[in-house]
Amino acid sequence: MLKKLFFTFATSVALAMGATSASAQQASAEQIEALVTAARQGQTSTLEKMLKRGSDPNTVDAQQNSLLLLATREGQMPEMKTLLRYKADTELANRVGDTPLMIAALRGDLQAVNLLLEAGAQVNKSGWTPLIYAAFEGHTDVFQRLRKAGADIHARSPNGSNALMVAARNGHEDIVKLLLKTDIDLDAKNDRGFTAASWAKSTGNTDIADLIGAERKRRGLPSAAAQAQNTQPQPNRVIIQID
Repeated sequence: MLKKLFFTFATSVALAMGATSASAQQASAEQIEALVTAARQGQTSTLEKMLKRGSDPNTVDAQQNSLLLLATREGQMPEMKTLLRYKADTELANRVGDTPLMIAALRGDLQAVNLLLEAGAQVNKSGWTPLIYAAFEGHTDVFQRLRKAGADIHARSPNGSNALMVAARNGHEDIVKLLLKTDIDLDAKNDRGFTAASWAKSTGNTDIADLIGAERKRRGLPSAAAQAQNTQPQPNRVIIQID
């Protein structure tokens, strides 16, 4: 009889614990969804209340996008400020390696860039960088702000491209001109074998290729055409010896 009572009690406790665990998991999923929605859709009061009650400011969605990244992507400045006030991590990257500062640079959102930099966001990182993103999209004001913050103009993306290459490829003349005033390597090549000048030509941006050519001349470097000729494989020479 005692064994039966103990078994019944133990079973009840186990079931209750299981139900509580399932309920907690459901509540957690619902909480994450509510936080993500608040960050994306600009629900400042909801976000503030949830964070005040102890919700994690570094919560991520299914793609590992942090709340701060989501707010940045949607241009939700009040939500960004709220999350930063609760010490959201500025360096938390998503599955493809993007950080909030990279997204702000890609969008050309100078206000968001300033806010993140003031919060201590790192301007340099391995792989794609905020500066390369800004150069790729032609956001000159953001590009200059990142440079002022110490962004490395020589940084390379995973495919070997630097800021000059992507700006030249996409026809962003203002950024190209800014970079040509630096010591950036004009002969650097990416994984596809393109230099900034040759990539510009391949996309029809011949005016930018000409700008780079003029800078090569100013630096005393051989022209792109002469350089290409010098790197062509030489034909085998046949020597005939006459006795």
